[in-house]
Amino acid sequence: MADRRRVSTRSPGRARRLLKAVGFGLAFAVPVTALAFVVREKFLPVIELDERLIVAGTDITRDNPWLRTALLAWQEATQPKWVYIIASAVCLVLWRRHRELTTRCLWAFITMMVGWNLQLVLKEVVRRARPVVSDPVSHAPGFSFPSGHVANAAVIATVLTVLLWPVLTAAARRWLVAGLAAYVVLTMLDRVFLGVHYPSDVLAGVLFGIGLGTASYAGYLGWNPENPDDAPPPEGRSGPEQAKGST
Repeated sequence: MADRRRVSTRSPGRARRLLKAVGFGLAFAVPVTALAFVVREKFLPVIELDERLIVAGTDITRDNPWLRTALLAWQEATQPKWVYIIASAVCLVLWRRHRELTTRCLWAFITMMVGWNLQLVLKEVVRRARPVVSDPVSHAPGFSFPSGHVANAAVIATVLTVLLWPVLTAAARRWLVAGLAAYVVLTMLDRVFLGVHYPSDVLAGVLFGIGLGTASYAGYLGWNPENPDDAPPPEGRSGPEQAKGST
């Protein structure tokens, strides 16, 4: 009877948190979908703004050889395969050192792999062609919307922030957020200034990555919260790991 009462009190809290996860997902999915519709239907004001910004960005890059070299180096260093290897290694190291965060590490890894593949699916759905520049600075294969580099960067930045938050000091947290934010912003600028993505592609990539990471984490906490009536803190003191050990 006690177990039944416990289940009945936990279910509303779980439902609320899972509903919150859906809400987070929709909050970011709606603008991404709207952008996808706009670029697919070639809404003229957005297309013209994209074209002007691409021309301006590539002109700056072309006039500064050192900038082109730096951007190309950043493009290669931030290839999703390399960054995901590093991020997966972070999950593995954290798991080995903090076994109480096992499901948190598994959540992080699965979310990143889902993000990596889901942005590829979105590219195939929208099928937007890459920018055409008269004197191209760089070339990239595949479709343009959303930017894969940026989408993956935003997913990784969001997930790693949440993943590492419980084990870092206040100062380390600030450095982590600043470093990952700089990584995302530099990747956004890199794609536009190299002329391989429109600004709207980059914006969609950021919204996609942050939205997926946030919604996934909300769903992860909602799956088995320690106390359904309390909002779980980001420090990881509640959530699936803690709940499993509670009686």
